[in-house]
Amino acid sequence: MAIKSSSKKSPAPAKKSTSKQKQPSLRKARVISSKVAYKGHLFSVHTDKIEEPGGVIGERDIIHHNGSVAVLGVDETTNPDDPLIIIERQYRHAAGQFLLEIPAGRLDPGERSLAGAKRELIEETGYRSKKWSHLVRYYASPGFLGESMDIWVARDIVAGEAQPEEDERIDVELYPLSKLLELIYTGKIHDGKTIIATLLYDTQRRKALTR
Repeated sequence: MAIKSSSKKSPAPAKKSTSKQKQPSLRKARVISSKVAYKGHLFSVHTDKIEEPGGVIGERDIIHHNGSVAVLGVDETTNPDDPLIIIERQYRHAAGQFLLEIPAGRLDPGERSLAGAKRELIEETGYRSKKWSHLVRYYASPGFLGESMDIWVARDIVAGEAQPEEDERIDVELYPLSKLLELIYTGKIHDGKTIIATLLYDTQRRKALTR
């Protein structure tokens, strides 16, 4: 009896992909020329002609700034389940409205970040703290603004006398964390640093409570 051979063919081996996965470019832009377009008390604007990492030549207007600090001042002892946070209410001309914000300000030339944070907290609110931790550094608009901002958390805050600058009109209040989160989630707080600081602090606090 003849044995019939199977008509099924064995599967062909999978073809190796010949396409190379693109790796992110690590090369920075090359500055061809740079000139000062504006120099003010708080910042300067430079017009830079650059070669982008991809080889494209273009011009960029860049705002140069010494950097800033912000402080999430927290009272975790009065009500541990719902800590109190220092919030300022002040008019911001660029935004055209009053904003709720955490204390913040620019760094003086050569000033260290933590020293600037301690200074700003005292000047704007009068509060002091001996327990500090760094929360995050971020760039608000890196497409044209070179300013970085360090956010610090100040715990065990103690009230004192504020020392605001002449042009600063600041109302200072303590907001429960739950109220601040509610204002953020309902779109009533528009200040970026306050949103970032509050949400990060709340996330870290929740993680610590579940350990």
